[in-house]
Amino acid sequence: MSIAIRNVALVAHVDHGKTTLVDALLRATGTFAAHQAVVDRVMDSNDQERERGITILAKAASITWKGTKINLVDTPGHADFGGEVERALTMVDGVLLLVDAAEGPLPQTRYVLQKALAKNLPAIVIINKVDRQDARPDEVLDEVYQLFIDLDADDEHIDFEIISAVAREGRAMKGIGMPEEGADLSPLLDTILDAIPAPEGDATKPLQAMVTQLDASEYLGRLAIGRVVNGVMRRGETVALLEEEFAEGQPPLKRRLAQLMAFEGVSRNEADELSAGDLFVMAGFPEVEIGDTIASVEDPVALPRLVVDEPVLRMTFGVNTSPMAGKEGKYLTSRHLIDRLKRELLGNVSIKLFETGSPDVIEVAGRGELQLAVLIESMRREGYELQVSRPQVITKEVNGKRFEPQERGVCDVPDEHVGTVTQELAPRKGRVTDLRPGDAGRTIVTFECPSRGLIGFRSLLMTATRGTALLHQHHLGWMPWAGDMPDSRGGAMVSDRMGVTTGYAMDKLQLSGGFFVHPGEPVYEGMVVGECAREDELVVNCVRPKEKNNIRTHSHDDAVKLPAPKIHTLETAIEWIADDELVEVTPKSIRIRKRYLGLEERRKANKKVPTSV
Repeated sequence: MSIAIRNVALVAHVDHGKTTLVDALLRATGTFAAHQAVVDRVMDSNDQERERGITILAKAASITWKGTKINLVDTPGHADFGGEVERALTMVDGVLLLVDAAEGPLPQTRYVLQKALAKNLPAIVIINKVDRQDARPDEVLDEVYQLFIDLDADDEHIDFEIISAVAREGRAMKGIGMPEEGADLSPLLDTILDAIPAPEGDATKPLQAMVTQLDASEYLGRLAIGRVVNGVMRRGETVALLEEEFAEGQPPLKRRLAQLMAFEGVSRNEADELSAGDLFVMAGFPEVEIGDTIASVEDPVALPRLVVDEPVLRMTFGVNTSPMAGKEGKYLTSRHLIDRLKRELLGNVSIKLFETGSPDVIEVAGRGELQLAVLIESMRREGYELQVSRPQVITKEVNGKRFEPQERGVCDVPDEHVGTVTQELAPRKGRVTDLRPGDAGRTIVTFECPSRGLIGFRSLLMTATRGTALLHQHHLGWMPWAGDMPDSRGGAMVSDRMGVTTGYAMDKLQLSGGFFVHPGEPVYEGMVVGECAREDELVVNCVRPKEKNNIRTHSHDDAVKLPAPKIHTLETAIEWIADDELVEVTPKSIRIRKRYLGLEERRKANKKVPTSV
């Protein structure tokens, strides 16, 4: 039974215009009232999404064109959130593949297209940003064809529709060229109706609906988002939840469907019933997980489960125990911390929580540094104070041998920085598997490396290449433990007392290393104030004031010249710390501290006497 619905996902590399195009489609179809004030990138509703310029969560919206409802799923382009892309593709019947008219297909373009072809989804290729001065749409189209061939696409997939667009201005045309000044997005919308098939589900069969995403509401609890595959989902009817254990003989959970919503524009509105092929949002099953099936009570048949990638990194989140605890945050206790992390689990299936030996510390596992950093940043903005450890990889035993996660990386760098990439990978136990020339003096470097070797690699690469490198990485599998890795950082410069830093004291310590703090900042015993060249930690007095006497020893006594300190962001602090250090995170500050603040405590823990100055 064909339904007047089209389900389509927007997939592309980071910053190729997916979210901007959704904005334009919503405007073009009159989803927003003429008088309604709308922010740019309306789908990136999360503050961090707007600031970082990336999409973190896959989201859905719907538009209506010529009597057909088109459900649009906006997906992330960043590797750490690749799981969101895979799950989004199970909700749709085709994809809009956006490619920048100047940059062409990039590593994530290959990744998302590979996933779409594996699910046999037809693609409409949109050459976006054709108004760029350096646009080269004809060459980019040839590269897209080559990409389809490289991925062994069938002839029917290679025979894709082509649209040229300036998404920011809401203009499009069929084929390659520059849309006219008065053009709109009608050519794209008509192409979606023609090239994307209607859902294949049968509304006359018993209900089967797949849960592909989770969300959370303060009022409704855990929300299940997914697609009705067969049958009709009606509000008020009793349905069955088929969990993973259902296949092992566990009886299904049965409840009345009290809340049922559908996507309308960017909102979720109450719906009485949804037929096969439509997307749904439902509440009432706090036990629901991604991959579960919502089925009819009379004939409960489970759909094939979605496979969710396992976490590969773990770090501890603990209550802030520094002398400055409680001065800047609102939520300070272990109860606050654990409640917040459990709330995160409601809508974020890609993280897992584990208890530790301490009630004040909980272990959090996730898929990548960026994902964990986004979670910590969200918590500090909400008023939480906490301290977090350095990320560690999760290992497993296979036939008595230790295995660790491995990543495949694709790095697009200017030719002059290829040496930098290969030199940095060598000590990290990385191996270059392919080197090929890119466009305009750039090279594509493909490599394989243990996941722990790539902690901090992105930041280092961006610094070395002045932000010109593009790095994509994804989980490759498991490999035998690669052994210890050299630590390239220097020792920590640690404050020996509480007080406020003085320019006089810091001037005397300049030769010992670089600082992380400005003069006039409060510090405490055990707080890391800088990095020194030697490997051992250096305990320093950085709060000593100049003695008030009449003796002047140098003419430059009053003119202290200090180089600018290195101010750590959350990401760089987490990458920099060692195993015996923690990052103190508050709504206003990021500080690095020793796990044991007192010198005697550290001496006992390390069985090594640090140098004092």
